[in-house]
Amino acid sequence: MQLTPIGVIHSPYEQHGDAPRQGRLSDDEITLEIYPQFTAALKDIVRCSHLIVLYWGDRANRETLQSRTPFSDVPVGVFSSRSPNRPNPIAFCVADLIRQEDNRLIVRGVDALDGSPLLDIKAYAPAIDSVPEARNGHIPHSLNETSKGQKTNA
Repeated sequence: MQLTPIGVIHSPYEQHGDAPRQGRLSDDEITLEIYPQFTAALKDIVRCSHLIVLYWGDRANRETLQSRTPFSDVPVGVFSSRSPNRPNPIAFCVADLIRQEDNRLIVRGVDALDGSPLLDIKAYAPAIDSVPEARNGHIPHSLNETSKGQKTNA
């Protein structure tokens, strides 16, 4: 298996404690810089209001198999959580596309650390990607609900 980064993420978050618990909880604008050989793939992207951003959590702890969520002190398996620490730290955010500046996309809603490798971008499609009746016992229905009031990743 080989992954080829399509770009790099520029953000104000230098280390884990700087990033919001989830990108959707921040109003910060983040820049997705697309490498020149992939700029043709940006054609018509401005027609999208939201994007799925996939990036590599290059500073994650890949040996972590259990983690506490911001909502409980009881550890859960990382496959049932949104922990950035996991065997293959592929991170995923749904971002608001603010604007395009040549090979740069200015977005809101991404929690990546500065310099994170950008793996892929996909158009968010509400009819396909939204599952309103979905449930998860570890994550409250509202992003603003927390039992500890934490704002950073676990």
